[in-house]
Amino acid sequence: MKLGNQIHDINCPHCGATTRVAFDTSGGEESFIDDCVVCCNAINLRVDIDEQHQQMRLFVDAGDEQYY
Repeated sequence: MKLGNQIHDINCPHCGATTRVAFDTSGGEESFIDDCVVCCNAINLRVDIDEQHQQMRLFVDAGDEQYY
């Protein structure tokens, strides 16, 4: 797994629009909020790093439900 700057396309949990998010995984696990560029609602994002299995997981939710 390569740590550092990551860019991923996600679907907004509010309106379904595809938006691009950028984040840095070199600092370990992280939680942050980004706004949808279409509907302007907040999107909760959480990055989990599993070093044992060399995987990064990105969780996206609207605050009340989780989408994987």
